[in-house]
Amino acid sequence: MTDELDRVRDHYRATGLTDRLRTALAVFGPEEGRLKPEQLATLDQFHTRGLAATAELANLAAITAGMSVLDVGSGVGGPARFLEATYGCKVTGVDLSEPFVEAARYLTARTGQDGKVSFETGSALALPFKDGMFDAALLQHVAMNITDRPLLYREIRRVLKPGGKFATFDVVLNGGDPHYPVPWARTPGESFLLPADATCEAIEAAGFGTLVRRDDTAAAKAWFAELRASGPPPSLNLGVVIGQGFAEFATNLGRNLMEGRLGILTAVFEAVPVN
Repeated sequence: MTDELDRVRDHYRATGLTDRLRTALAVFGPEEGRLKPEQLATLDQFHTRGLAATAELANLAAITAGMSVLDVGSGVGGPARFLEATYGCKVTGVDLSEPFVEAARYLTARTGQDGKVSFETGSALALPFKDGMFDAALLQHVAMNITDRPLLYREIRRVLKPGGKFATFDVVLNGGDPHYPVPWARTPGESFLLPADATCEAIEAAGFGTLVRRDDTAAAKAWFAELRASGPPPSLNLGVVIGQGFAEFATNLGRNLMEGRLGILTAVFEAVPVN
């Protein structure tokens, strides 16, 4: 497990990330200027379909004010900031990458949400939280990096209250070997994809009941087609976060979806009470 975690950390090392973000955000004015979460949406949603996917997942999970929500694999914090700003819930993010956590805290201070949204460095396989702390948990484009899916889903179940919601939006294996590199892996040795059925079975086995399950591959394909048709990306895009190679990563992900090699699963589960 240590070797696997080290490979993931190396992939998301993001050296100098906060400085890159500080430079990129100069287009909005002086450093002390307050930013709105929506101004960051083109660079802080590290998953297919961006902010729209986060909004849909939160709606399916019935997030409301007063909830305590965990974002597993929180990246630079975009979904967490969106949830707090939209619903008024308390959000905690956890990510394995220290540079991502540092950047998430920086961006959250820039939006004035640092008293309401927090981030911790930690592994999804050993979440640094007590049992039953959260009302809901989100997992977006994270599981592809994790080989021990049963442990991942058991950990999420552990930190959820009975009846808590677990909402996942992830890439799944659909047929054929993917083209690499992709956003989560440069080689097949860093990628641990499962088909949709196997993913849902592993989640249910960890103590969840299925509430919603849908195939969002068509929506992802349409999103990639729209991106290609719209021309060059805005200056504030995920390339600022990912750095060198981002264009190839994104192109291959779109190609894998278009060729039917990969799919997109959206699902919401409920934590079954333990007898």
